[in-house]
This record gives sequence, C-alpha cells and structure tokens, in this order.
Amino acid sequence: MNTMQRALISVSDKTGVTDFARALAERGVEILTTGGTAKLLRDAGIEVVEVADYTGFPEIMAGRVKTLHPKIHGGLLGRRGTDDAVMAEHDIPPIDLLVVNLYPFAATVAKPDCSFEDAIENIDIGGPAMLRAAAKNYAAVTVVVDAADYARVLDEMAQHDGAVSDALRFELATKTFAHTAGYDAAVSNWLGTHAPGEAESLFPARYTAQFEKVADMRYGENPHQQAAFYRDGSGGGIGAAKLLQGKPLSFNNVADADAALACVQSFDDTACVIVKHGNPCGVAMAATPQAAYERAFATDSTSAFGGIIAFNRDVDEGTAAAIVDRQFFEVLIAPAVADAALAVLAKRKNVRVLITGELAGAQGEALDYKRVAGGLLVQQADTGTVGAGELKVVTRRAPEPAELNDLLFAWKVVKFVKSNAIVYCRDGQTLGIGAGQMSRVDSAAIAAQKAAAAKLDIQGAVMASDAFFPFRDGIDTAAEVGIRAVIQPGGSMRDEEVIAAADEHDIAMVLTGMRHFRH
Repeated sequence: MNTMQRALISVSDKTGVTDFARALAERGVEILTTGGTAKLLRDAGIEVVEVADYTGFPEIMAGRVKTLHPKIHGGLLGRRGTDDAVMAEHDIPPIDLLVVNLYPFAATVAKPDCSFEDAIENIDIGGPAMLRAAAKNYAAVTVVVDAADYARVLDEMAQHDGAVSDALRFELATKTFAHTAGYDAAVSNWLGTHAPGEAESLFPARYTAQFEKVADMRYGENPHQQAAFYRDGSGGGIGAAKLLQGKPLSFNNVADADAALACVQSFDDTACVIVKHGNPCGVAMAATPQAAYERAFATDSTSAFGGIIAFNRDVDEGTAAAIVDRQFFEVLIAPAVADAALAVLAKRKNVRVLITGELAGAQGEALDYKRVAGGLLVQQADTGTVGAGELKVVTRRAPEPAELNDLLFAWKVVKFVKSNAIVYCRDGQTLGIGAGQMSRVDSAAIAAQKAAAAKLDIQGAVMASDAFFPFRDGIDTAAEVGIRAVIQPGGSMRDEEVIAAADEHDIAMVLTGMRHFRH
C-alpha cells in the first residue's frame, strides 16, 4: 500500500465532497479538479489545481474535452514498478485517487421537457474513461463513484498512514465497473428508443438491465436451489422495503410479498390483502386496518395460514394483536408499524415485519420481466384501470349502485389473481377466489367452493373474471350460487351467448374492454 499523494476530483453530485476534499488536503494530498468542482472547493478555502493547468492544455469544445489527456490517463493507468520510466520520461506523475460521478443522464432524460440535444450533451465521455482506467489499475489507484464511500476511504487512510487497503481498492473498482455498466445501459436503452425523426419506442433493439444485490438467500423456491435477491434502481416496491424484525426474507417470501404489496397499494380506501403462493386468498376494505384484516382473513382462513399480510395503512397495536392471536403468518407489510404494534409482533420473533413508507401508485412506464429459457420477455407493467364511466352495460338489467361499487372492487382484486381467475365479492370483501385453473368454469366452481367452506353467503354477490368467458357455462355456474352481477372484459366469439345467459338469470353484466391475464 502506497501513501496517497495526488487525487483527481470531478463530480456532478457534490454531496459531501467539500468535507472529503478538505480531509484529503489536510493530509497533504494534492487535489486536481475541473470546472464547477474547482470553484466549489476554492470557495471553501481548499487549494486545488485545475486540470487544464496541470496538463497545460485548456478545456475546449465547451468542456467536452478536458480530462482526455495522456497526463491524466497515464497517471491513472501507469503500473507502479513497471511504467515508472515512461511516466518519468513524459512527466506523468501518478494519480492515486480518482473521485468521479457522471453527468446525470438518467435524471436529465426523465424530465418531461428533455430535448434530444439535452440528452446527448449529458452523455459523459471523459468520466467513464477515467473511471474505467482507474478501476483497471486498482492495484495502485483508489476509485470512488459514491459519496457514501468517502468516509470508508478516510478511515482506511487514518489506519494505514495515508494508504488504502488492497481489499477496499478492489471492492471500489468492482463497484465502479458496475456503475459505468449501468450508466452505459441507461444511455444505450434510451438511444435505442429515441431515434431522431422516429416515434418514441418502449423497447430498444438491445435491452440492458442492471440490478443491485440486496442479499444472498438460504435457498430459492426449493432447498436445492441457490438464490439471491436483487433490486432495481427505482427506489420503490419490496426492493426498497425495510425489515424491522424477523428472519431474513426467503425467495418465496419476496415473491409473495411483492404480489401482496402490488394488490394492496391499488386501493385508495383502507385495505388488507392476504397472499399465499402468489395469489390473494383474502382481500377486504374497511374503516380500520383491523376490520379490513378480519374481513380478509374470513375469506379463506385455511389458506391464510402461513401467508403474507399487507396493508395500505399503518398498523396499530390492536391490528397487530388481532393477527398474532388468530394465525400463523410469515410476513407483515405496511407503510409503517406503531411501536406498540412492534412490541406485540415481537412475540413472533421469526415473523418478518416490513415497512414501505408512503405507498405510491405504480408508474405507467415501469417494465415487467419474465425469464424464459434462452430469452427474456419484457412488457409494460399492467397498470391499467377502469372507472365506472368506462364500463359498458350489455344486459337488460344494469348493476345497482352497491353492485357497481362491488364490481369495481372485484375488478381490482382479479387483476392480481393467477389466470384463469374468478373472484366473488360483496361489500368490499372477497367471498371466494378461484385461481390458476386451466378452465374458467372450474375457477368459478372453486370460488364457490371456497366461499362455502368459509361459510360465507354469496347470494347477491358479484363476480369478476380476468378474461372473457369462452362459453356460457361460467355464467350458469355463477347463477347457481346466487351471483347477481358480473364484470368481465368481453371479446369472446360467444359474447352474445354469454350475455343471453346473464339475461336469462337476471344477472347484470358490464364489460371493461380490458383483460388482466396474470400467468
């Protein structure tokens, strides 16, 4: 390890950089810098050398060319003990520390008024080149792309007489290559969907995604499978949730928690969702979280055993006590959990308690992935919704106001049930859910069986179907158990036959024109 003598600092995100540079200067480290960073540090009373003065070559082309110089790249790439002679011959002093973060390309293109020219000008060239050079030469150079690492570097310098350990240099180099790879991916994906003179596309010819590992897991879906959990850079969803107590999340916990959170955050009113094996087994709205939980649990108390419980409101002590007293569960998810509720949940020390912070609706441009052998399916996330004014009444009888409210509730729920999906609801509560069957009429029958097993009366309830009815048998099955209104997409070759069946049974039917397959 060599004592650090010279650093190059050039950052767009200036968080913490003044204090970091001051600490380096106090250790006698010479600081090279550029543009806005130079002004910031000088204004703070820190002595710096501008790169243009250091190289003897001015910044040109409005700053496009300023660090692309042999004295910079030679100082970063030069191998100590191997390239010393050539560095001396060309007056290239070694640069021991590089601190760079890149032009904010992703933030720039996310702005609604971003022009193509603005996007191009925010593609960093010199920054990635320097970062890759320094990371390649990690044996001699410390490279920092994240302000969160400033303190670690200073701590090691304090411990090692101004030097940084091999282990930390390697770790930071690895992080740097991931950083530049993610940056290049963002540029490539955006350019691939914004060709000049052409309509904007959602899917580039080559798609690149990057995810950050959250944790290694004990195993995957099954004990013989290794697994890890990665998050994207969106800052939302399960990937951003905070674990307050309990064992680390398992692979299946994360998958089920994701399904539960996606469903519960679709409701504006206070709601609870219980998920088991990727499917909601109970969903309800109520005036309080506890009442919503009790109604959701009543849908299918058998399946709720060992399930994931999600709320879109903070959990209080009474709600926590009701859950702990009533059932075994794996995960509880909520925007926040009261301290008194945490004390109750602590009785189940293995239960995972996740807080999400304030929930927000899904973003319309979010992408959804499905891995297949030899490829990747990428689609826009299913954020489609339907309001009362968009429904088409196709039967002689129109739904009554209470039925219409229940139809809209059922339509929200069925979107999160695996296809073929049938959901029976009344008064903002699921009564029976039929999921994942190869035949839609079987799902309708299973939903009725579930309701009967839970001793829930479905006379006068409503039914939602995630896709159209290919035959009238699904409507006949629903009529036998007392369903009074149906919401479905429509679009079957036999729509007239299905509508006629609804009229025969005096069932009100509305069409959404929107399907919600969930495989």
